Parts: sequence; C-alpha cells; structure tokens
Amino acid sequence: MSILDAGPVAIAAAIRRKEASSEEITRAFLARIEAQASLGAFVEVRPERAIADARRKDAARGQADLPPFHGVPIGVKDLNFVRFWRTRLGTRGLPPIWSPMDDVTVGRLREAGFVFLGKTATSELGAMPVTEPDGQPAARNPWDPRRTPGGSSGGSAAAVAAGLLPVAHGSDGGGSIRIPASFCGLVGLKATRGRIPNAFGSRDPEVIYTCGALTRGVADASALFEVMARTRVSLEPPAPLRIRLALESPLGTTDPGVRQRVEELATLLEAMGHSIEAVSTTAISLEEFLPVWQTLFTRLRFVRWDRTQPVTRWLVAGGRALPPGLALERQRDITRRVLAWQEGADVLLTPTVPVPPPLVGAYADLDGEAAFRVSAVLGSFTAAFNVTGQPAISVPAGLHPTLGLPVGAQLVGAMGTDERLLALAQAIEAARPAPRFPEPAAQPGVAG
Repeated sequence: MSILDAGPVAIAAAIRRKEASSEEITRAFLARIEAQASLGAFVEVRPERAIADARRKDAARGQADLPPFHGVPIGVKDLNFVRFWRTRLGTRGLPPIWSPMDDVTVGRLREAGFVFLGKTATSELGAMPVTEPDGQPAARNPWDPRRTPGGSSGGSAAAVAAGLLPVAHGSDGGGSIRIPASFCGLVGLKATRGRIPNAFGSRDPEVIYTCGALTRGVADASALFEVMARTRVSLEPPAPLRIRLALESPLGTTDPGVRQRVEELATLLEAMGHSIEAVSTTAISLEEFLPVWQTLFTRLRFVRWDRTQPVTRWLVAGGRALPPGLALERQRDITRRVLAWQEGADVLLTPTVPVPPPLVGAYADLDGEAAFRVSAVLGSFTAAFNVTGQPAISVPAGLHPTLGLPVGAQLVGAMGTDERLLALAQAIEAARPAPRFPEPAAQPGVAG
C-alpha cells in the first residue's frame, strides 16, 4: 500500500521520521487531484502555495514539539474561510469572498500542522444533501461516478474516497458529513453541539451545524476530533452497551440491501456483548423540521437570491414567512421528544441513509419545493440529531448486496459521549474487514 493511502496519522508519522517529505506527499496528492478532476471534488486548488508550505514544513522537521499533523495535506469545504483564499459558498448569489484570516475551525487545523491543498465542493450554501451547485461540475461518487457522493460535504467525501486527500474538512447541519460518509464508505463524526466550535465560534442555540472531518478509518477520525475539539480520546472497547436499533423512518421505506447490512452490524454488536433492542423510529415529520432549516438561510445577508438555485430561493421565502420564534419552539419540541424516545439506551443504531446514492441530476428538473421534499429522505435518519445536538457517527457497514456501493450505519449517543461513540466505532472497525476503495490514479514519484 502506498503511504498516500495509509491515512493522515501514518503520513504525519512518516514525515516526522523523515521517511517521506511533506513536499513529496503534497506533490503526489496534487497529481492525483489533477488526474481525477472529473470527479468535481474541488472548486479551487492552489499547487504553488501548497508546495511552498510543504517545503516550510520540511525545513522545520528538526524542531521539537511539532504539531500532530505537521506537513499532512488536507482540503477545506468551501463554506469555511481560509486565510488568503476565496470562499464561494457554492453559490452564484454572492461574489467569491476573499478572507484575510482563518475562521475558528480552520485556525485549529492550521495549528495542527496541515498543508491546505484546496477548497472542496459543497451544495449551494450547504442546503442540499447532494453536491450540484450552479456554475461548476457536480461532485461525483468515486465508487460509481454516475451517482452523487452526497452533500453538502460531497466534495470532501469524494476526495477522500478517491484517494485525492488523506483527510478532508466537512460540516454537518442535517447530515452533511454523515450522508457523504455513508455514500462513499467513509467515517464521519458529527460531534456534540459545542464540542467543536463552528466557523465563527457562535454559541447561538439555533445554530445546528458543526464542523468535523471525513476519513477512511476511525483512528484518524478520532485524531481529527482531538485537534478540532482540543481533547483526548481513548479508543479502548467500551463496556457492554444498551443499543436500540431503528430501521425505518417516517419519510420513506428503507432499501432492503441497506436494511440487511445494518441488521448484520446489529448482530455483530450483539456478538460483541452489547444488548440490542429493536424499536420504531420516533415520528418527527419533515414539516416539523422544516422551519428549523429554513430559518438558517434567512440569516444570510447580501445574497442575490434571484441568482440562487430554486431550492434555496424556496427555503428562504418560506423562512421569511415564519412567525418569530417558531424555529426555536420547534427545535425545543423535537429535542424533548427525541431525547425521551432514546432515554434508557446508551446508543441508537440506524441506517445513516435509508437508500443508495441517487444518480447525479436526479432532482435537477424539479422545482425548489419538490427538490427539497424528494431529497429529504436522504437526511431522514440524520437531521433530528442536529436539532438535539447529540453526537452521531457514520461507519461503513459493508457494500450493498446488489449494487456493490457502500452502506453506512449511524451510531448516536447521549450529549457529550463522542469519545464512547468513537471507541465503539473502532471496535466495529477492528471486527470487520477493511473496505477496498476505488483505485486512485497513478501518483508519480511516490513508492507504493
């Protein structure tokens, strides 16, 4: 296996031991990115800047106390601000925003020693669970380029699954890390609200998104959580847990192949000593969630809404018509009901997404409302836990038995139990064969 595919922790160790240079690693990933530009994973790549930074990282390798990811390449989702880079937010409704500074989340990644290679594609303003913004190619799934990698962190997921990056930044407001992780065979953690600061350090209770990362393995996801949340994580297997299994959502029937893989994971967990109780999903409807989602977009300023996509315009128009305070009222009610439903269990197990990844363009001919409502099934197991603020992680559950595409399973814990979810995910990973990712394009100059 090439060092490029060993994951960010292993790459950092190789750079620190001078078994590989950051410049060599960076150039190799840039070559892969260029070779697979058709995936639409990136909206901007800055090779000269990345190589110059990698050289500086190499020159500093003799120093003591290097940061944990010194010299490791990363991509940042194009909803976040990187110093001296442009941010497009996936929209034509705003001109690209040039930032003189990193936002809070990106600042922690820079402190961790990463080399920034590029900005990864997002859906417009992060609104949709697929990554097909106007003005740039749609992001595509490396497992089957006819299909979406999900959204809104679709570019990040496509890049990691295709081997264009060892790790990528993402953000999650309704499943935007977990949905792409599921579709691309990756690990994606949505942390407890407040554990990882959002881009602007806001503590507003109505802000339901959080930043995170997409990785190929749990140990790497844990290491990224450590630097982003400034904490320490033990991946020792947890004591036997009470796990509830919910396989159906109110928004649609779970695909039989998805159901099969999640049920197999439940059987594995039971064999590991955990108790499994099958339950019905709590009935949170799309109509209840919709005001919470719509309100997020009404807060945006200076956007030319007439230049945005129909689904974004529909969300904003609906949000402006809401009575004051309704979104927060709905958020509190959903939180109360979900927490009551999960009371008595340590972990909830669900499919991450109830269906396989749709084809690219599946919603393109629909009007704004129809596109949102039809695509909402992709977030039917994920969005409620953004509202409650609970931690949730998507882990690979195997390949779909007929399509051969990745299936993800979601583990949800009580507030503040991120470390326990990561430890459980690690135990699952250790008990199952590692997934085989699509072969990346050749990387000249790097030993296999």
